[in-house]
Amino acid sequence: MKIGGEGTEVEVDETFIGGKARNMHHGSARRNRLNQTGVTGKTAIVGLLERGGEVRATVVPTRRKKLLQGHIKDNVNTGALLYTDAFMSYMGLDEQGYIHKVIDHAERYADGRVHTNGMENFWSLLKRGIRGTYVNVEPFHLFRYLDEQAWRFNNRATKDRPMKDADRFNLALSTIAGKRLTFAEVTGKVGSSEALQ
Repeated sequence: MKIGGEGTEVEVDETFIGGKARNMHHGSARRNRLNQTGVTGKTAIVGLLERGGEVRATVVPTRRKKLLQGHIKDNVNTGALLYTDAFMSYMGLDEQGYIHKVIDHAERYADGRVHTNGMENFWSLLKRGIRGTYVNVEPFHLFRYLDEQAWRFNNRATKDRPMKDADRFNLALSTIAGKRLTFAEVTGKVGSSEALQ
């Protein structure tokens, strides 16, 4: 089911998950590449946030225009107001039935309602959760950590919907009843990532 629609506001942004250059051996080729580009060896993620609604995040192989715009088209109803940064892969969304507004982060981070601060908040929660709780995640399993963080974000307490930890726990248990996940599947020794979704 798609998010957004006529008159709704959807933020779109991407980020990278991976090691920091300062934690790598001095003089290593990977550290040098990471210092030059800032993204070498990292995994790209794209996220969609319907304001007042849910967030969706997924691992993507590249940030190319065709892939990102295809992902938007598959997940967001036409007629939505899309807010993105000035990344070139987002250019041309106006021609696909969206109202596209751009915020250039080189100039400012918000211009009235045009910003991606909601997605930036989600990225911050995700990265702090990975660093603080899991310390290190394998790229093969990253989609699982994304799903967990998106679930937590989508089921957080809001003014309209008070949610306690016990409520969230009961909701989680109700969705896993009758499902089995073996250690071999978790470690990638059998099965595939699609089988577990």
